[in-house]
Amino acid sequence: MNIFSLEKRSAIPPLLKQGRASKRRVSNAGFLLLSLLSVAGFVAAIFINRLFPQIAEVKISAYAIGAFPDLSINQAYQIVLGGLILLYIGIAVFSFFDEARREQFIKRVPFRFAIGLALALWDVLGTKLQSLPQPFFPGPAKIIESFLMEGPYIWQNTLYSLRLFAVGFLVGVAFGVGTGILIGWFPKVYYWVYPVLKITGVIPAVAWMPFALTLFPTPFLAAAFLIVICAWFPVAFLTAQGIQSTPKVHFEVARTLGAKTPYLVFRVAIPHALPQIFTGISTANAYAFTTLVMSEMMGQPGGLGYYINASKVWSAYYKVFAAIIVMAILFSLIMKGMGMLQNHVLRWQRGLVK
Repeated sequence: MNIFSLEKRSAIPPLLKQGRASKRRVSNAGFLLLSLLSVAGFVAAIFINRLFPQIAEVKISAYAIGAFPDLSINQAYQIVLGGLILLYIGIAVFSFFDEARREQFIKRVPFRFAIGLALALWDVLGTKLQSLPQPFFPGPAKIIESFLMEGPYIWQNTLYSLRLFAVGFLVGVAFGVGTGILIGWFPKVYYWVYPVLKITGVIPAVAWMPFALTLFPTPFLAAAFLIVICAWFPVAFLTAQGIQSTPKVHFEVARTLGAKTPYLVFRVAIPHALPQIFTGISTANAYAFTTLVMSEMMGQPGGLGYYINASKVWSAYYKVFAAIIVMAILFSLIMKGMGMLQNHVLRWQRGLVK
């Protein structure tokens, strides 16, 4: 053994050795057990719903849905739990053949198990015993009744919210990116526009509601304007910061190679600012969704916010929870789509950013 091999072995950091040892692959049998544990909470929720006696007096309605001519809300709840079990089993099968997906699936096992147990506890307290304050905290089966009663109406309001969100958010992002590029690149634009951006950015978008309803001919356009305003500020602010933080050496190298101003802007400054632009878009997404719901509660003829407001008037809080669940699913899907787009556009960061 020569001295060079000893140096190479000693050059391996102890932490790196420990990290390699810690990344041991879970066996196929172990992954199968973890997959079963992932759905065990939902299985327990089904058995508790079926076997736990109904102590509190509650009216159990029945509905005719497709192949189910006499479907009770408890049966519908059990079908939903069964659908979640099948979903996670499908994800487990999909993750089985890829090591990265397997690790991601295993990390979520305790959370899925806890969610199943939480649903079982909620079912007992909210439906079987009704020990939670009623009608403010109904059980999960009662919430599912909203979809059995008014499924098409909820879907109609969901489409209205999606259309309003898409119009306002996309226009706000485009306006914000354009404004941020101008502010970050041109000093005169920065001098005149940046103070306006700071002043309007700290004002909640809903505060402009009276002026929007006066200036725009329809409530839809007024609400879209509010979403544009709330999305514009974070996107423009972070885009400008990303443009201004581009290292000067990048511009000097590009100028040395003969680059003109359009090339410096679109091929040097904007690519450098993309991480901050996506951070601003993610922040704007949360603001826009909040503004969407609030604007729908203040004069819109439809939407999930309108549905919540109308249900609250009649103390139908189980419908309120149903709309909240739809909102959570929509927001999660939107964030997931934005994350996939960001990972694709910023794929050059892989290996550079932890």
